[in-house]
Amino acid sequence: MRQLCSVLTLALLALTPAFSKRKPSPLLGRWDLTIVSSQGTYPSWLEISDKDGALEVRIVGRVASVHAAHDVRLQKGLLTFASSEWFGKTIPVTWKVSLEGNALKGKQSRSDGVSGDIAGERAPLLDRPMPPAWSEPEALFNGKDLSGWEPDGPGSHWKAENGELVNESAGANIRTTRKFQDFKLHIEYNCPDLGNSGVYLRGRYETQVEYEAPGTDDKFHGMGSIYGFIAPAVDIPGKPGKWESYDITLVGRHVTVIRDGVKTIDYQEIPGITGGAIDSKEGEPGPLYIQGDHTGGMKYRNITISVPK
Repeated sequence: MRQLCSVLTLALLALTPAFSKRKPSPLLGRWDLTIVSSQGTYPSWLEISDKDGALEVRIVGRVASVHAAHDVRLQKGLLTFASSEWFGKTIPVTWKVSLEGNALKGKQSRSDGVSGDIAGERAPLLDRPMPPAWSEPEALFNGKDLSGWEPDGPGSHWKAENGELVNESAGANIRTTRKFQDFKLHIEYNCPDLGNSGVYLRGRYETQVEYEAPGTDDKFHGMGSIYGFIAPAVDIPGKPGKWESYDITLVGRHVTVIRDGVKTIDYQEIPGITGGAIDSKEGEPGPLYIQGDHTGGMKYRNITISVPK
């Protein structure tokens, strides 16, 4: 009997790895999404990971920042989960996606009755080396008019005044007509107390500009953050109503931010698009885009860019 038990034990030990080495889901990874609904088309982003055998999902919706989904389930290749999104108010949303070839397809259903078709492709790695040399800085704003810039819709309150790019009141965002891949950006900003804006790199990754009421935003959503994804490593005292500067280097999806001469983000990876992005086509060049739909009173000046030689 003892010999038989030993044989059975060895047999079970031999079989254990076969059961424990569960094949990873092909859904794992980061996905750039496009949602098409009756109320328009907009970008989104999804990250699916495996933690201790259970799938976890992070989502970026139309606006706001990355957040964890809940009620995540995978059955016969269909991934379902739920989140809350902002469409004028907080609205519960359910998602259903599956893999079709190399693409992600599915449906988004909102509690207000609006549904959308989901199309996704794997987010590119964008793992590029630092360029050996950069061009001389070139002005993107001439200080006299809005040449080279365009609003993203009606209700624009942007104007050139005294060498400054001024947003008189909340309305349209504004972007460059040119598009860029990797670059070094210098931009100076003057954010009033309770002001809120942002500088979108390639039109997809927001560098936050805000002086909201104390306690409104944490470090991942405050001044100098890559909105929701990367918090500044250094605290710098606020200067509402005064001129400050960003020097931002973006290579692939790695970003370095220097605020008023102090390095606050050091070559950190941006996982995906932030809320309010113009699209989810991360592998393509994009414009410099400045947020104007939150508050007025924002001012920008001395906007220059260098690109790899």
